[in-house]
Amino acid sequence: MQLYRARPGSHWYRPVASRLAPDMSAALGLVGGAALAGALAGVGELRPSWFALGAYAALCGVLGAVSRPAAAPLIAGAGWLFFDGFVVHRYAQLGWAGLGTELARFAFLAAAALFGSLPAALPRRRIRVEHLA
Repeated sequence: MQLYRARPGSHWYRPVASRLAPDMSAALGLVGGAALAGALAGVGELRPSWFALGAYAALCGVLGAVSRPAAAPLIAGAGWLFFDGFVVHRYAQLGWAGLGTELARFAFLAAAALFGSLPAALPRRRIRVEHLA
């Protein structure tokens, strides 16, 4: 009986992908959020709109793809800080628009980061069992 088989290049083999630690992901989230705020200011979209929120969600998704799933809340927190401080309330001032609004924004960014990092959490290899007669 052969219990385990994995061949590189076949459809049931996925190599181990190294992921960033949560603290490094948070640091990259802060740097990426600052760069995205500057880019949005450059194209004239530094205002509360779906485009700006979608851009921060895309940033969270990209950072989530190279990070561990445990880093999703930290990435979302960094994205929310820059979105709220520079896009919504301008001039690096954090404001509070109510629990429902801010929680929805944070949950949207966290979901983007989590869905970006979930493929890394899937099992890397399938186990096949062959019964010999």
